[in-house]
Amino acid sequence: MNFTLPYDQYLAIHRYKYLALYHALRAAILEGILPGGTRLPSTRRLAELYLVSRGSASQVYDMLLADGYIKTEKGRGTFVSDDSFFPAAGGEPVYREDSTDHQVVDSPRAGAGFNPAGEEIRTSDREFLEPGAVPLSSWGERLMDRQVSIYGQAGEDAISFRSSGMRIEHFPYGEWRSALNYAGGKGGGMLEGYCPPQGEESLRRAIAAHLRITRGIRADAEQIVLFSGSMQGIVLLVQLLLEPGETAVVEDPGFHGIRRAVEIGGGKLLPGRVDESGLVPEDWAARLLFVTPSRQFPTGAVLPLDRRRSLLEWARRQEAVIVEDDYDSEFRWGGRPIEPLKALDREDRVVYIGSFSNSVFSGLRLGFAVLPPSLVGPVTAAKALYEPLPGAQLEQRALARFMSTGGYSRHLRRMTRIYGERARMFRALLNERLGMLFQPLPGDSGLHIYARWLRSEQEYSAFREAALQRGADFRDVALYRIGPGSPAACFSFSHLDAEALEEGVNRLLLAWKDVQKYT
Repeated sequence: MNFTLPYDQYLAIHRYKYLALYHALRAAILEGILPGGTRLPSTRRLAELYLVSRGSASQVYDMLLADGYIKTEKGRGTFVSDDSFFPAAGGEPVYREDSTDHQVVDSPRAGAGFNPAGEEIRTSDREFLEPGAVPLSSWGERLMDRQVSIYGQAGEDAISFRSSGMRIEHFPYGEWRSALNYAGGKGGGMLEGYCPPQGEESLRRAIAAHLRITRGIRADAEQIVLFSGSMQGIVLLVQLLLEPGETAVVEDPGFHGIRRAVEIGGGKLLPGRVDESGLVPEDWAARLLFVTPSRQFPTGAVLPLDRRRSLLEWARRQEAVIVEDDYDSEFRWGGRPIEPLKALDREDRVVYIGSFSNSVFSGLRLGFAVLPPSLVGPVTAAKALYEPLPGAQLEQRALARFMSTGGYSRHLRRMTRIYGERARMFRALLNERLGMLFQPLPGDSGLHIYARWLRSEQEYSAFREAALQRGADFRDVALYRIGPGSPAACFSFSHLDAEALEEGVNRLLLAWKDVQKYT
């Protein structure tokens, strides 16, 4: 179907097309222009009508669905919800009198300072919607402009192939509890101990020892700074290394958190092309590069040695810094260990980022960076600004104990075996039952499988909606792209046992049958 929305007027207010389209659709629904039960165009058709990417169109529908303005019906499509017209307290929508277009500025769904997508309204939105609201800085505006929904819409009984961490029954809780008791000291005597901004020294020594053995990285504890998760370290590095308006190279597709950190920091994105072997080196005009060489995110490609050396040579010529995100290399069940860029770095151009959230348990928000000597002081000072007294001091000491007594290594060996079995089983299920839909990329490590979609874009959109209706959820790779690209999916499997993996694949197969039935 074709319909007209006040899209251009909203585009003048919201600098991003997907936000303009979201607000235009929402206003049309609230004003009754699109009454309950109206069938909406497919994401592909919506993208064609308003010249946005299919990923952006899908995100608009996801936001409207989360807010209850629209609904999906298996095999039929997307419709305006029957109860989506919400008058304000006085019985009518509230409009801005001096606006050139009647635009809803209040509804029972919107809280003060927030739009119906659950995002805080940026300065230009506040000026339009809430006179007198506190204005944000340019950084604050960029932050609120780039909110990303990473959560699926499947119900409580759904089988989610989105990452949700390790199942806690596999974690050696007895050993961890013993480490916590040790960290607290006799009678709790160490609970009041001081931890420097760069983190607990005993844990930094343990990390340095672990990296020397497992990753071939020669580093001292003094070169390591701990963070509340790896993203904190990435954000601080962007603030320290990138001036507003300067360019940073990021992988495309790549981790959306890195992309947001650069943009919110005022930097410009320079997409780095990714092929079946990972990032393709070029002579970029930039002084900062983010890369995942050991296992490219999200494709899982391993960067060959010649490309690694090319990146290091580029950094030398440009006097650039390479931030190496080694997000899940701990789990490898085939092939030889991959030597990280940091182990090849002879000119102190590489910052190595790691995390314990995947290898221990997701609630332990601890990340770390191995820094060139010249960056230790600035990064420590930035960390001290945000956290003069670091959090999780007890957990840091406990993890140091857990590592030094061998518990961490034993845990990694056990989980590598379990994850390897699940990866092989899940890959076989994908090939056997969904081989006509997906082509999983090869891999022998990591906690998710990247799979190319083999059918049309329209069928992919219908399949995603049908899968949610069947109670199966997975990540759309469009979230990780800067430019256009062919449809693909990421399937995390580490948190699912054999029964859940098989049931999840069966639900995906049923979803495809639904698509075939109604198209």
